[in-house]
Amino acid sequence: MNRSREQGGTGHREQLRQLDSFTRLRSNQRWDVLDRLDLQIRWGGYGIRVLRCHLTAFQPGQIVPFHQHSEYELHFIPQGRGRVAFEHREYDLKAGMFYITGPNVPHEQWSDEDDPMYEFCLHCDIRALPDDPDILHGWGEDIERSEAEKCVRLLEASSAIPVADRFNAMACFLDAYKIYDEQRVGFYTSLKQSIIQMLLRAVRAFAPEEQTVSIPERDMSAHRYRQARKYMEDNASRPITLEEVALSAGVSTRQLQRIFVKEGNSSFRQELEEVRMTRICSDLATNDKPIEAIALAHGYANVNYLYPVFKKKYGLTPAAYRQRQQVHSKINPYQKEL
Repeated sequence: MNRSREQGGTGHREQLRQLDSFTRLRSNQRWDVLDRLDLQIRWGGYGIRVLRCHLTAFQPGQIVPFHQHSEYELHFIPQGRGRVAFEHREYDLKAGMFYITGPNVPHEQWSDEDDPMYEFCLHCDIRALPDDPDILHGWGEDIERSEAEKCVRLLEASSAIPVADRFNAMACFLDAYKIYDEQRVGFYTSLKQSIIQMLLRAVRAFAPEEQTVSIPERDMSAHRYRQARKYMEDNASRPITLEEVALSAGVSTRQLQRIFVKEGNSSFRQELEEVRMTRICSDLATNDKPIEAIALAHGYANVNYLYPVFKKKYGLTPAAYRQRQQVHSKINPYQKEL
């Protein structure tokens, strides 16, 4: 089976799953349960307050006369047919289509006489929030703010003309109802993600085809160096080899050696020695454990191996280093706190 047929089969199964979910939702008549939730979502630099999120049904030929809202309204048609009119034009509506009405856009809607229409509707007020100096940047915060900004700009520029729901935003309504029914750990976060996905998938239909996305990428050499160092720090108390550190970083031993030279200007052995010596120095300065026990705790099975390495690096034996640190500590008793 070729890839396109596989994707087609997957898409068909997804449609059947959604149809089954919609049929069950339609039959239980609990269409307004999400309206009862006071959902206030912070997304990047914006606050989204969900005013309504529900399924509604139009009787055959039912007309909703011209009206407007001060918030955004997203209309998705899961079943049936109808029409929508704006000031100067009318458009057909059918299953699998949606349209967006921004603030203060007058519109009229009516269902077909023979094939009455259902509609998923999301009303939300979206407002820019003042900058909060207490919000930490990093951890994806700047990326999220940028993506939220792009989404809102596309929402503002979107046409009210009905289009096909090419990115399956309608499925997010069904997900939201499922989340409500299950009410598991992470309930609020899951609902927040469903609402954001509704908006994101909807505006993608209006995004320029040539629009490119700037995806942050790692400096893989620096990243693998940090991975290797972290593995060595986590396991420095036992004998470790270049081969196992390379495996943990996902590179060959030869490549890892080159990374150590490039990023740390050192070799594997020097890096491992640096990790162990830093910890040994800390122990010598802060506790009275025997030097043999400290050596053993940090990967030196025989203390005789530690002495020449330590003296070469610091110009002192471990015992002399401890004595110097203790004298310095007495002179400056606040050193540990600082």
